Amino acid sequence: MIQAFPIACYRSQIAGITASIYDTMLHLRVRPVDGVAGEYAGEFTAAIYYAGAWQGALLLECSAEQAIDWTSRLMSLDPPVSLDDARDGLGELTNVIAGNLKPVLPPGIGISMPSVVQGSDYRLRVCGGNLFERLEFADHTGRFRVTLVEVVEEG
Repeated sequence: MIQAFPIACYRSQIAGITASIYDTMLHLRVRPVDGVAGEYAGEFTAAIYYAGAWQGALLLECSAEQAIDWTSRLMSLDPPVSLDDARDGLGELTNVIAGNLKPVLPPGIGISMPSVVQGSDYRLRVCGGNLFERLEFADHTGRFRVTLVEVVEEG
């Protein structure tokens, strides 16, 4: 069985990688904000799964407005950006964050293709995932979340 790693120690790497990607790829300053106030009402959740010697997932949750704005910036698209394009753009952005985080995670892992869920009436569960580090960020349109989940096998 793989030993659980101290997931909280990756907080600064998640924050730095996320801020750097938004600055470099989207020309957008984001900043971590303290605390998570109650339930999060994001409309999009993108996920990338890690598999191999270490297992987990990276989740990016945001509003539709953010997904549209970020996709417009990422793909150099003029508004209005379609929701299909917004889902694709959010998946790609999540893929870049997960890929840049991969070298600081335990070795011997691969990443999945992104999946994106739209709506607010759902629950996403990473089976076996019970350790996580969640950071809230803010841009000019509001808050969004980045969560790293570790799958810990019982036994």
